[in-house]
Amino acid sequence: MNFELTEEQKMVKEMAARFAEQEIKPVAAELDRTHKHPEEICKMMGELKLMGITIPEEYGGGGMDYVSYVLALIEISKACASCGVIMSVCNSLYNFPVYAFGTEEQKKKFLTPVASGEALGCYGLTEAGAGSDPARMRTTAVLDGNEWVINGVKKFITNGNVADYCVLAAVTDKEKGYKGISSFVVDLKNTKGFSVGTLEEKLGIKASGTAELVFEDARIPKENLLGKPGEGFKQMLTTLDGGRIGIAAQAIGIGRATLEEAIEYSKTREQFGRPISSFQAIQWKLADMATKLDAAELLALRAAWLEDNGRGYEKEAAMAKLFASDTAMWAAVEGVQILGGYGYCKDYPMERHMRDAKITQIYEGTNEIMRLVIARNILKQR
Repeated sequence: MNFELTEEQKMVKEMAARFAEQEIKPVAAELDRTHKHPEEICKMMGELKLMGITIPEEYGGGGMDYVSYVLALIEISKACASCGVIMSVCNSLYNFPVYAFGTEEQKKKFLTPVASGEALGCYGLTEAGAGSDPARMRTTAVLDGNEWVINGVKKFITNGNVADYCVLAAVTDKEKGYKGISSFVVDLKNTKGFSVGTLEEKLGIKASGTAELVFEDARIPKENLLGKPGEGFKQMLTTLDGGRIGIAAQAIGIGRATLEEAIEYSKTREQFGRPISSFQAIQWKLADMATKLDAAELLALRAAWLEDNGRGYEKEAAMAKLFASDTAMWAAVEGVQILGGYGYCKDYPMERHMRDAKITQIYEGTNEIMRLVIARNILKQR
């Protein structure tokens, strides 16, 4: 086995780390405080090809592999989890399905703007009554001549308030259950009948907008169907597998930031006449954090490598997302404990890391669903 990164992968990791340290980290606390969408940072990430890192250059992307994507996303998320999830959604949930299932015309029209960083994408799946169970989806798309008429409300959509384009899941045949779900690409800025609904007030990732997408007799061209009618559920599962690799990377980034801050604080904070890093109780917390984060990163890189090599990765992506998000949340709790009272105050980033970490256990498949996916796969192997 070879754990050595290629020269290109090293360059991507170093570039993302340098950019995150210089451009994102200094403003992360302010972005969290003001809930401001990081528009300028997104533009810069686009210029660095981070918003379409795995998409071929002919469609405006970076033409790199998924291992590079994971490495870069860890560094961005380490500086700011909100910027990390914006990058993740554009890459994993929007670019991927358009590239994988779209026609050449759809790729040129809808993929290139987002992969190049000129526009933002989002993924319209979740509804108030349909999260882990998409069969309860109520958003419908009815063909009327050369147009699809869409009605429904999508909930908790990352980038929903700022996105230019959306990959949207809707029911096209109510009688067929899962097999009656189809996917569409929607130009949100130029679709009458579409509006942005409630913008959520959240515990964490506050610089990343989470909004309702409201469709009221919204009409889109017939050719905006992604793939064939009824293929939406299958497309959705494949898309979410890749998205879980992205969320694993985001969680690892948050965990890395937590560990670094805990180490730095423990070296300078003195109690009983010596740095608290000299106490075994603190050392063991730091050791466990470092070990679990390394394990989480290896799981994420394995899943990315499998995707790069055209191998099945459903189970591995679920494992990576499950373990990385649980580790990030646990590490953040330990980090707050190490900082004591300061960890509970906004004077230090630690409390932000703790708030940001929680969502990684929930979105793109709750960790309860991840365990179901893993169990289904391992039982199938026996």
